[in-house]
Amino acid sequence: MTTAAITGTGLFTPAQSISNDDLVACFNQYVDRYNAGHADAIERGDVAALAHSSSEFIVKASGIKSRYVVDREGILDVDWMRPRIQTRGDDQPSLMCEMGVKAARQALQAAGRSAEDVDLVIVACSNMQRGYPAIAVEIQGALGARGFAYDMNVACASAAFGIQAAADEVRLGHARCALVISPEICSGHLNWRNRDCHFIFGDAATAVLIEPRAAGRSGAFEILGTRLLTQFSNNIRNNLGFLNACERPQRSWDDLLFRQEGRKVFKEVVPIASELIVGHLADLGLSPEQVRRFWLHQANLSMNHLIAKRVLGREPSLEEAPVILDEYANTSSAGSVIAFHKYHADIQSGEAAVLCAFGAGYSAGSVVMRRL
Repeated sequence: MTTAAITGTGLFTPAQSISNDDLVACFNQYVDRYNAGHADAIERGDVAALAHSSSEFIVKASGIKSRYVVDREGILDVDWMRPRIQTRGDDQPSLMCEMGVKAARQALQAAGRSAEDVDLVIVACSNMQRGYPAIAVEIQGALGARGFAYDMNVACASAAFGIQAAADEVRLGHARCALVISPEICSGHLNWRNRDCHFIFGDAATAVLIEPRAAGRSGAFEILGTRLLTQFSNNIRNNLGFLNACERPQRSWDDLLFRQEGRKVFKEVVPIASELIVGHLADLGLSPEQVRRFWLHQANLSMNHLIAKRVLGREPSLEEAPVILDEYANTSSAGSVIAFHKYHADIQSGEAAVLCAFGAGYSAGSVVMRRL
């Protein structure tokens, strides 16, 4: 079969950013308003008072210092606290399409390809803007690509799953030039009024171009192998779906947004991700010491550090496991690809690297590659 390679990457970063200080000021204003409005019930013990957040708490809990978002004003409006997104007509491109196209064009330019070369588009992300028609088909049309397209959702691991799917299509000859696009509007499914998670997510879109190895330019990354894993868990959940309006009783607004049991996730996902990487490398005849760089899912600084430490058997350096979540926060499936996009130029020919994404499901995927 044909060997597949990653020949280009792209990144769309929203123009607007929110610092921890900005976020905390709005959140604490909401807390004060809530506690004042429920003062009697709090005094009786019927309602628990909400606690303030702080920038120090956020950095200690996650390593996050800021995040890019599609709409800063709406999120920081204490009466709204979510992005305001203008409704678009059916004849207008969706926001996800717009973001994905920008990232895709970067990836095409990096690989020296045009949209007409593309014959497969996979949109792989944690939440789709609509059920159908597929966002991938919309992007295919907007780009002027050929072939076929489809959406897939495996939460934060979606990009890794998409890369395996695209690489398999290329290996089997079903596609010659495949785009895996991850447009993540995480600010739309985050509960900005929940102290435990109000700081976690940001928005971004990434794109990865996959072609036969022979078609790639010098400097492309040959995909040596991919491996996927899933294990059911409710510890990360989002209940938003098309049946919500049919349910009786109706779910509360909070129940339709992201939520997680953070400590359980940390305890359970760290071994899943680290064992996946170590086992995958071993089956490919590689040791962790032979890997120049690990582009890990950017969810939590302590989690990434511990995964890299378990894989390497020692303290990792920032060069070995670069971090982008301090600037971007958790961008779900886009995070590991952002790290790849920003920190791959210095990888030398012949050196190995690993992209690993993990998240709700639980789901995890690793992509082992070597620079040509």
